[in-house]
Amino acid sequence: MKIPVRNRIELVEAAIGKRPMDIVIKNTRLVNVFTGEIYSADIGIYEGFIAHIEADPDCTEENRNEMEGKTYIDGKGMFAVPGLIDTHLHIESSMLTPANYAKAVVPHGTTTIITDPHEIGNVLGIDAVEYMHEASENLPIRNYILAPSCIPAVPGLENSGATFLADDIDKLLKLERVIGLGEVMDFNGVINNSERMVKILELAEKKNVFIQGHSPMLKGRNLSAYICAGPNNDHESRFGQEARDKLRMGMTVDARESSMSQNVLDIVSAMKDFCYPPNMTLCSDDREPGDILRDGHINFAVKKAIEAGLDTVYAIRCATIQAANSLGIKNLGAVAPGYTADILLIPDLKDMRPEYVFCKGELVAKGGKLLVDIEHKEYDVEKINTVNLKQPTEEDFKVKVEEEKGHVSVRVINYLSINSSLTEYKVEDIPIKNGYLDTSHDDDLNIVVVFNRYGKGNKSIGLVRNFGIKKGAIAGTVSHDSHNVTVVASNEEDALVAVNAIIESKGGISCALDGEVLDILPLPIAGLMSPLPARELDKVISRMKESIRGLGIDNKNPLLRIATIALPVVPNAKITDLGLVSVTDQKLVTFFVK
Repeated sequence: MKIPVRNRIELVEAAIGKRPMDIVIKNTRLVNVFTGEIYSADIGIYEGFIAHIEADPDCTEENRNEMEGKTYIDGKGMFAVPGLIDTHLHIESSMLTPANYAKAVVPHGTTTIITDPHEIGNVLGIDAVEYMHEASENLPIRNYILAPSCIPAVPGLENSGATFLADDIDKLLKLERVIGLGEVMDFNGVINNSERMVKILELAEKKNVFIQGHSPMLKGRNLSAYICAGPNNDHESRFGQEARDKLRMGMTVDARESSMSQNVLDIVSAMKDFCYPPNMTLCSDDREPGDILRDGHINFAVKKAIEAGLDTVYAIRCATIQAANSLGIKNLGAVAPGYTADILLIPDLKDMRPEYVFCKGELVAKGGKLLVDIEHKEYDVEKINTVNLKQPTEEDFKVKVEEEKGHVSVRVINYLSINSSLTEYKVEDIPIKNGYLDTSHDDDLNIVVVFNRYGKGNKSIGLVRNFGIKKGAIAGTVSHDSHNVTVVASNEEDALVAVNAIIESKGGISCALDGEVLDILPLPIAGLMSPLPARELDKVISRMKESIRGLGIDNKNPLLRIATIALPVVPNAKITDLGLVSVTDQKLVTFFVK
């Protein structure tokens, strides 16, 4: 696809000098993502596109020609870099609305984002995707949207608020800025040719749209089968060897630097001996407001890649032209004639903080500040209470058994580390007290309960080890990807208090201690997002993180630890509203082990 030019004849006339440029950026050092060169250049912009670059990198002429312009900007020798592209993210995971998200990331130089709204799609279905499309209109950023491919992530293993089939995706692909299919998480369904995935992928292939992948730890024939089915990129490479294997197979690796998973260092360290592969890009996936405000967005991922030893211009290519090429957008991602005028002026490439940000030919940010006004709008979808859950009792957080005393063997979800979302099952003998399982003897062993919040009335219960809680409880409606109400607790009393706080706030994340609400992060928009702008929301999130750390979870991101336990597409032991899930086998397994 190509981003359309409003008037190509006039653009040609501006290029040839028959009409003045709207903006001329003088005295820059152009980073050429095609050749890897950096040289002095002036840039002419006309109606949102680059019309001409005046430069003489080979010193073949004595003087450069001056371009006539309506406005002149002195680049002061700063580096002219294409606007940065985030190839995979979920706006909902920032807990910001689309408008507030744009306000946060644009000053850091992100001018194009590829968003998959499957988080809110799981909650409110097609209406939610249409809302995200409408709410991202007329913003100072290019927001392309993908039609969620896996709602729910794995049928039969969880219940969400909606089910998307091929007909639903066909409808969404007709929306103006929907350019492809969102991350195909049901990798077992793909490689085993499930009816749902076959129909969805055939639709995407027929329409010749971009297909985004999700294939954690797939390798060998399974990975070949996945690629043959259609998805040809992946943001789930957590280990260097995994990234090397996927790059070798022609897969685009979206190296991720999110608030939960920092994979850029491992991936870059593992592939530095490769000769500038064209199939590597950068993405943020799930990045919180505080991390964006303090460290940056995709510019931070580029900086991390450079610090890890990647060539500077190649790191920039990963976030610009290579990203555009992977998406199939032909006139995005470079500072060159005919390309969109998404341009950054950066004083120091090692720091990657832009002084000027141009998007669609307009100066939209300067000195880390947004220059354009974004109109505040409200939408009916934002007012829907999505927590449809009957009031629980303490009994809902207990596991009753037939025996009055003794021990019973059960499957326990075991986190591999405090900073990882990877899990495995361990069979443990749990003592029985008065006809119930008793975890009071072990402060590392917690109760976990998932309540369906979409009116189905069901729940499942299990035990989890190495989650981090030593006391109290954490509950939340941010629970990837079906976003049911999930609670992890050391005791039933605090579990009940935490869940009731979530019900009362119409969604969010809460924690409780000694029978009282310790803190709460209200997320009333689909139980996922806040109406607050980034800086105000970050204050609430920062306070909430400290409260959660006080319960024992002292890791890089204590807030979203609760969001990782119910996702049945990240290995290997998870729990949904239907029960315990073996991710590798893609089947429900029993809690009790005979």
